[in-house]
Amino acid sequence: MTQREHNGCPDPDTNLLASYAKTRDPLLRERLVRRYLPLARLVAGRFQSHRVPFEDLNQVAAIGLLKALDRYDPARGVAFSTYAVPTMAGELKRHLRDHAWSVRPPRGLLELAMSIRAAEADLTRELGRPPAIGEIAGALGITVEEALEGVQAADARDGTSLDEPWSDEDGAATLGDSLGHDDAGFDRVEDAITFDLLSEVLDERERRILWLRFHAGLMQREIGERVGCSQMHVSRLIRGALRKLADAAEGEARPPEEPDGLHALLH
Repeated sequence: MTQREHNGCPDPDTNLLASYAKTRDPLLRERLVRRYLPLARLVAGRFQSHRVPFEDLNQVAAIGLLKALDRYDPARGVAFSTYAVPTMAGELKRHLRDHAWSVRPPRGLLELAMSIRAAEADLTRELGRPPAIGEIAGALGITVEEALEGVQAADARDGTSLDEPWSDEDGAATLGDSLGHDDAGFDRVEDAITFDLLSEVLDERERRILWLRFHAGLMQREIGERVGCSQMHVSRLIRGALRKLADAAEGEARPPEEPDGLHALLH
């Protein structure tokens, strides 16, 4: 209810709201939206959180305002603000429920966690101290085990930064420093073992040329000077050796052929 309605004065928006309800005139809708955007911003402020930028909340409240305008029925005699505020609050609650969690638990567990948070806040005000887990469970009519599960799920709402240090000391290691990473050396070892297994198909000169090219990093001209052949011939030898290795690798990967039934009986 607006202040003018409370003082017994007719709300100047009443006629606009009634006209929009009948005509659905988009110009009237835009005018009403602009008029009630400060109210939407006020409602968004009630849900302000470090988890979600305020402008995002303000946009969600504006969406709730649009829904309230489209659903409002002036014939019921309820002030628009009385109807719109819960509608906007509902949109904001759904947004925070669906988008403000670092790790999103299953829907049932998420709703339980939110209920526990609300019950915890109510009991803290009522008791003058943080409630015990048994008191929260009793207030919600659930078991202590269910309450503990909900509390653990609620902890997922706030993530911990990987840049957070382990201690208060200057230069202390961070949580991110404790994360493992792939060691490229394992791949190199595996590649070397694979090459050793396959290189049996190469002759001694081919193995030496490949070693000089890919391990020592020599150019084809430099390799030719060492093995006593032209750069062009070195290029052909490298291509041929790589082709042999590729053929050998495909042979290793190909499963052995199973003998047919007649062959199995004869042997």
